[in-house]
Amino acid sequence: MVAAWITALPRSPRVLRRTALGALLGAASGLARAAKPAVLLRFSHVVAPDTPKGQMALRFQALVHERAGGRIRVEVFPDSQLWGDDDEMEALRLGAVEMLAPSLSKFGNAGVPEFEVFDLPYLFADLAQVQRVTQGAVGRGLLQRLGRQQMLGLGFLDNGFKQMSATRPLRTPADFSGLRVRVQASRVLAAQMRALGARPVVLPFGETQRALASGVVDAAENPLSNFLTQGLAPWQPHLTLTQHGYLGYAVVSNPRFWASLAPTDRALLDSALADALAHGNRLAAALDQQALATLRRTPGVMLHQPAAAERAVLRRAVQPAWDGLRRSLGPGLLDDVQNALITG
Repeated sequence: MVAAWITALPRSPRVLRRTALGALLGAASGLARAAKPAVLLRFSHVVAPDTPKGQMALRFQALVHERAGGRIRVEVFPDSQLWGDDDEMEALRLGAVEMLAPSLSKFGNAGVPEFEVFDLPYLFADLAQVQRVTQGAVGRGLLQRLGRQQMLGLGFLDNGFKQMSATRPLRTPADFSGLRVRVQASRVLAAQMRALGARPVVLPFGETQRALASGVVDAAENPLSNFLTQGLAPWQPHLTLTQHGYLGYAVVSNPRFWASLAPTDRALLDSALADALAHGNRLAAALDQQALATLRRTPGVMLHQPAAAERAVLRRAVQPAWDGLRRSLGPGLLDDVQNALITG
């Protein structure tokens, strides 16, 4: 019932949801205590169940149920049913939820700016390159840094590469001129859009469809699975396959909750999550291809494939985003990431 109350609350202004978080935290905790098993783990996320993240969360839930015999219960809340983009991290810190999988772009504003490296345009060529970073020493170091902000980093999940959608094709920097583009709250993403002549507009993911429908924004960047499951085609008929940026997630938990678990329970959850993440990462590439095939058959959707020369022009145009991040973070992390891409 508490989840239903929160879902019914207006999404903006953000202060309303933050006020609701404080007011309903006690009620939510009370209801959870009244009916919880030995361990109750609430897993909240903001996308649809049939996305890589949605499927990963459901696989994690099923594996825990199977291996714990019902003694540990995982409740999954998709589509911002429990907490939205703008308040889920605060909910985690306050103990109103035990597990999240926020977009990597969100951690910069949450006090871990090193994660903004994942927002650099044209950094990765494919998911194999991404995993050289996330599954290696660089990724482990980044997860450890989340402890500075009262989050325990547990693993990375792929969603895929972002494409541009708008009411016109976006093949050249001139095509972006003057467009209001929805982005996540990331300095790198905002710098990227400004370099292209567009105006970045920061909005929670759950508000994207409404913003496009009402004309608050003109364009957006999304992996194909998100574009499809959010039903953006009626307002964004032109989909340009720019493959310009990566979108992934980090699974995080509340450190106090994790520390409160018995060692055997932590081991069980760690094992189930590792298997669920492997499943989600396998799905990411497959669902991306399925979404592309579906969109090719969708009436009214026009797909555009920039030529190699057009992609090179776009890559040069967004160089200021690279320069800005190198100035703010220093060369160390960028060098580590690029070395990981080379050495594998």
